[in-house]
Amino acid sequence: MPNNKKTNTRTIIFKDLKRNKFIYLMALPVIAYYLIFHYGPILGLQIAFKDYGPVDGIWGSPWIGFTNFQDFFESFYFWRLVRNTILINVYELMFGFPAAIILALLLNEIRSTLFKRAVQTISYLPHFISIVVVVGMMVDFLNRDGLINQIMDSFGLETIAFLQQPEWFRFLFVSSGVWQGIGWGSIIYLAAIATIDPTLYEAAKIDGAGRWKQVLHITIPGIMPTIVILFILALGSMMSVGSEKVLLMYNAQTYVTGDVISTYVYRKGILEANYGYTAAVGLFNSVISFILIVAANMVSRRVSENKLW
Repeated sequence: MPNNKKTNTRTIIFKDLKRNKFIYLMALPVIAYYLIFHYGPILGLQIAFKDYGPVDGIWGSPWIGFTNFQDFFESFYFWRLVRNTILINVYELMFGFPAAIILALLLNEIRSTLFKRAVQTISYLPHFISIVVVVGMMVDFLNRDGLINQIMDSFGLETIAFLQQPEWFRFLFVSSGVWQGIGWGSIIYLAAIATIDPTLYEAAKIDGAGRWKQVLHITIPGIMPTIVILFILALGSMMSVGSEKVLLMYNAQTYVTGDVISTYVYRKGILEANYGYTAAVGLFNSVISFILIVAANMVSRRVSENKLW
């Protein structure tokens, strides 16, 4: 009996491969990409537990256990890096995440097609601007002799070196990210709104519900599964802040609020060639992110029917 089941399974798989061979062929580059660049490097994580040296290689370097992790936990920078990384992500979650939802809800209420398309186009455009260009624009606007300071000076206000002030770093980082991503982030919510049954709105109108009540009791519940899934994914990246933008924005004066785990890994790994130590830092970051996304999914599964898996 077991042999018959194995034979049937193999037959089904073979027939499926033969029937959909062109689809699998199209998927082959994607599968190869993930195998080479995502699953293959997992073997290299062992250097986090080794005194890695390029001459000895991954397999020849001696094991040192959790020494690299202990060095990171006891370092002067540990709490500063964790605090900055979490705070920036929390601010992005507080302001950036609902911003896309609010924009989608507002766009859905616009009745003029021409005006709606114009707003969508304008709000989408910043997403396609390079981070280098965005930071360059910020430098031009926020420098001592930039446009913002010139306007402040014309009103008799004291000028501020925004990019040199640690207390301004997180605000500028998060606000520029919201500006750049709000339009693009609203696309998925607009798509979710489009799937809501129009008869629900018609029934609500008959019952005397205004636009606000329709949004509150139909639109928001209708897109709630999408919101929950994206929120869980956002929580999974709570310990990750893109190093590119931070590297372009921060300087020695803003390290205290701008230095995050990814930039620390860049300095220690690329600039100082301390690969084993930075592998340990990166692994710690990934484990915390994994725990967060699993915990968020478990909580969502218990309190609602919406979950990632």
